[in-house]
Amino acid sequence: MAVTEYFELGTLSKPHGIKGAFHVYLDVDDPEEYEDLDAVFLQLGNEMVPYFITDLQIRSNLNLLSLEGIETLDAAKELVGVKLFLPVSMLPKLKDNQFYYHEIVGYQVIDKHHGPLGTVKEVYSTGAQDVLVMNYQSKEVLIPLMDAIIPKVDKKNQVIHSVLPDGLLEVYLDDAN
Repeated sequence: MAVTEYFELGTLSKPHGIKGAFHVYLDVDDPEEYEDLDAVFLQLGNEMVPYFITDLQIRSNLNLLSLEGIETLDAAKELVGVKLFLPVSMLPKLKDNQFYYHEIVGYQVIDKHHGPLGTVKEVYSTGAQDVLVMNYQSKEVLIPLMDAIIPKVDKKNQVIHSVLPDGLLEVYLDDAN
C-alpha cells in the first residue's frame, strides 16, 4: 500500500516499564474506537512496517501499547517518536457533513465574496485552532476551520465553501508581512 492509503493514528511517546511497552499518544477524536486493534503500522524510514499488538490499554489520561517483538527497554527506546498508522479503510464512517482532514487536501476553496481562491495544501492544528493551508496569489494563507468561516464542504465536487472575515486575505497579501 502507498503511504496515502494510511492515516496517522498517533505516536510512540516514551517507554513504559522495562519490558518494551510504550506510552502512546493517539491523535484521534475517540481513542476508545481503536481499543480492539490487532495490529498497527509503524513508519520506519519510507516504509510502513506492520506490528501485531500484544496489549493495548486505553484510558482517559494514559494509553499503553505493547508490540510483538519489542520486549526490552532498549528496543522500545529505539522506536520513541515513531508514528503509528492504520489503513484508511479502518477509519470510522462519518456523516455527510463531516470530513477527515486528509480528505480535503486538494479540494478547491471558493469564497462567497472573493470567488475561487486556491486548493488546500494541508490541514494542521496551531494548538488553539485547526486551520487549512492554501496558496493565494503566491502567498500561503491560513483559514480557520470554523463553521462560520467554512459553512459547507462539498465532498462530491471536492469544494470547500468559505465566508472569509473581512481583511483576512489582505493580512497575507500585505508586503510588509
